[in-house]
Amino acid sequence: MADTSCKIRVIVAKAGLDGHDRGAKVVARALRDAGVEVIYTGLHQTPEQIVAAAIQEDVDAVGLSVLSGAHMTLFARVIELLTEAGAADIVVFGGGIIPDADIAALTAMGVAKIFTPGAPTSEIVAWVREALGPRRAA
Repeated sequence: MADTSCKIRVIVAKAGLDGHDRGAKVVARALRDAGVEVIYTGLHQTPEQIVAAAIQEDVDAVGLSVLSGAHMTLFARVIELLTEAGAADIVVFGGGIIPDADIAALTAMGVAKIFTPGAPTSEIVAWVREALGPRRAA
């Protein structure tokens, strides 16, 4: 059996009532193809479900896909719940339809990176490897 202890682990999640998951699936597949272990939560997950899964799966990061306009609330709640659970070391990143004006506020609240529509999957994979690879190697 292969040793997966150093493999980067990421949850890709669709929170709330947003039912558009094509982008999340494309990112999940690109990360998998790059050797990242990906857990896709499926549609209509609550922040509580996402955080519970992140802790249970011992992930390095949660990638949220938000197209509904609820990004400020959803990212804030996931970060709050991770902190309450003693898992603030899990990196939160995401993408979707997020106005440029909100990216600085999301960064200030602790979101590590936001990818907007049209971001190449190669850019997302490179960021995940750069940001999370050293965490697993440590």
